[in-house]
Amino acid sequence: MPQYSTILYEVRDKVAHLTLNRPESANALGPTVAAEMMDAVVRSEDDRANVRAMVVTGAGRFFCAGADLKGFYTPNDGLKSRVSVFHAVLSRLARAEFPVIAAVNGAAAGAGMGLACACDIVIAGESAKFVMAYSKIGLSPDGGTTYFLPRRIGIGRAMELVFTNRSLSSREALEWGIANRVVADADLQNEAHTFAATLAQGPTRAYGAAKELLHSGWTESLESQVDKELRSIGAMARTRDAREAIAAFGEKRAPVFTGE
Repeated sequence: MPQYSTILYEVRDKVAHLTLNRPESANALGPTVAAEMMDAVVRSEDDRANVRAMVVTGAGRFFCAGADLKGFYTPNDGLKSRVSVFHAVLSRLARAEFPVIAAVNGAAAGAGMGLACACDIVIAGESAKFVMAYSKIGLSPDGGTTYFLPRRIGIGRAMELVFTNRSLSSREALEWGIANRVVADADLQNEAHTFAATLAQGPTRAYGAAKELLHSGWTESLESQVDKELRSIGAMARTRDAREAIAAFGEKRAPVFTGE
């Protein structure tokens, strides 16, 4: 496994675990964190035989308290290039062929909230908190939040969170649609891994195609979107997993998916 200085990375049960590992700084994001996250995500995508799902979480008491203001947003010189790496990480997570689960422990603030929302499924511990935080320090929203948050909760509620910096509890996040489920803090990592490991046994390419379709549907017309669906399902029908599922149906057994 690679040696990182700001994240932890391991693969088990075909699930890649990417853990932000700066607990002394509430797992704040900086240039090194973003670069190492990018390397880990690309590594996971390239290892198709062993990685078919991912869990993103934080070490210690925090998921991610947002960007390190002194490392990311100041000085202003080079700001765009520093932040762009993290933006690319968000894009890779959203476009990854495999399912990505956020296991949110403690605070997910600012770009940390964006990171959680960029994942496909959000499982929150009871103590999790979600807060935008940008306008509190005179900044406009970043970290992909203006893309992912309105899609999860609607523009009105997104506006409220941006303007007021209101902190949502895990239960409120569940009610609003940010979190998919809430579990006891002590069970969070096990629940996230178990769920990811279950998905890792599924038709990985079909999951990836579904993610692509669901994201594109926001900007396509009905006609162009159903055409995308037609092209996608045609491609999926030719995969090994689809052929296996059809054979298993005829043989009255459970399919064994390989992700191909």
